[in-house]
Amino acid sequence: MDLNGVGILGAIVIGGVAGWLAEMFMKSNMGLIMNIILGIVGAALLNFVLAALGVYTGSGWLVYLIVGFAGACILIAIGRMIRR
Repeated sequence: MDLNGVGILGAIVIGGVAGWLAEMFMKSNMGLIMNIILGIVGAALLNFVLAALGVYTGSGWLVYLIVGFAGACILIAIGRMIRR
């Protein structure tokens, strides 16, 4: 898992914020733990997909927050499609 130079603790904190922002943006109702999971997993998956496509996202907390937010939004949308 690529943490973009933020470390494990930074990934948890930034992932939680990214997941919370995605929850507010997508108007879903999830808890704190799920927000953290969505933020971290969303950032890791989106970084993997972008790297496979040859796109370098950079490093740092702001990049991790943006990628985590986008990845969490995608995961929420996929979850909604599966549930329906």
